[in-house]
Amino acid sequence: MQIDRIDRHLLRLLQEDAARPVSVLAEAAGISVSACRRRIDRLEAGGVIAARRVALDLRALGFEVQVFLRVTLDKTEPRAFDAFIAEARRIANVQSIETLLGRVDIRMDVVARDLGHYQQIYQERILALPHIADIEALMLVSELKNSEALAI
Repeated sequence: MQIDRIDRHLLRLLQEDAARPVSVLAEAAGISVSACRRRIDRLEAGGVIAARRVALDLRALGFEVQVFLRVTLDKTEPRAFDAFIAEARRIANVQSIETLLGRVDIRMDVVARDLGHYQQIYQERILALPHIADIEALMLVSELKNSEALAI
């Protein structure tokens, strides 16, 4: 799919505010509303725009603790990855699960209301996950930059 200067401009604007009306986007890009709509539809159909999201403030919703877990699995078990991931996906407080190449196999982000709540999740749910050989917890102290925006 060809992406031109106007498409890139629209993508930058949508990254800033995905709910921005098409009329505002069209004006900012210097094109008609119908041309803008067609471009956005083409970018969505082509998979360039994968989704439009609402960003929630975890702290405003009462989640004060965020922990990044680095998990190494017991690779002697042939289905270790599949079994671990299937169970980890069922934990509501796990926000993301990523597989990695290297010493660590899995990275997970866990959110909790407070330290007591995190400890409960960790002891009752995380440690019950299958095939864990090692686990390291890194607690978020402060977030200095968090952007899903791509420099285009």
